[in-house]
Amino acid sequence: MILVRIFFNLGFTMQKIAIQGYEGCFHHIAAIDYFGRDIEILPCDTFREVATAVKCGKADMGLMAIENSIAGSIIPNYSILQDENLQVAGEVYQPIKQNLMVLPDVELEDIREVESHSMALLQCVDYLDAHSWKLIESEDTALSAKHIAEKGLRHTAAIASELAAEMYGLKIIAPEINTIKSNYTRFVVLKRYDHNIATDANKASLYFKTNHEEGSLLKALSCLNGINLSKLQSYPIPSEPWHYLFHIDLEFKCLDDYIRNLNSLHEATEEIHVYGVYRSGK
Repeated sequence: MILVRIFFNLGFTMQKIAIQGYEGCFHHIAAIDYFGRDIEILPCDTFREVATAVKCGKADMGLMAIENSIAGSIIPNYSILQDENLQVAGEVYQPIKQNLMVLPDVELEDIREVESHSMALLQCVDYLDAHSWKLIESEDTALSAKHIAEKGLRHTAAIASELAAEMYGLKIIAPEINTIKSNYTRFVVLKRYDHNIATDANKASLYFKTNHEEGSLLKALSCLNGINLSKLQSYPIPSEPWHYLFHIDLEFKCLDDYIRNLNSLHEATEEIHVYGVYRSGK
């Protein structure tokens, strides 16, 4: 209580961070890794809602998954970046560790069914195949953990994060049951556009559009010199069938190198939009 009063007297207010999912999900963990624990989480059902919450000021900032080391790029989220005109302020690389959790007094032999998001169930297929449990798909890993805790389900286990187990008072009965252990998701940090660049920035995310002529993409990419192209992703332009925008991530040692390459890219493309220049999360 004393700590709360001190924060109040100093004018301290927690940042409100919009995430896709519920408290205890991997978006929540990534938000803690980036912002610290003194944040207020605004759960959203969809990635589009996350972007809208940031854009309209309902949230101070947002966190959105953009790619996974196994599943690859989340293509619709590139379109969200473009449509909502938000700025990328940073990134987080979060290891995805799935855990089997139950009520505190439940043992492995008590389990009859396992509930989680369809992707989490798929990530743990080898472990689950070794048991004859009924699998139940839900909309969110953390929501499954919350459901078991609130309903007191003694014969149902959830697959979720360690944070979810901690928040909802569940026991992890089998840790890290995901088949592939080196599973990472990259999240981007979103804010309303202010054009500010961090002084220690060493990475930029942007998209460009070429004139759709033979060799135009190669011409654009050949302009990049002395800089690392760490991501190249095409995604369709809905209003122009079979035409594409190209998302790129550039890593550089100094801002002058980035600016020089950006100027060269401008000369070789029809359109460029910079999502953000920020510090790499690696």
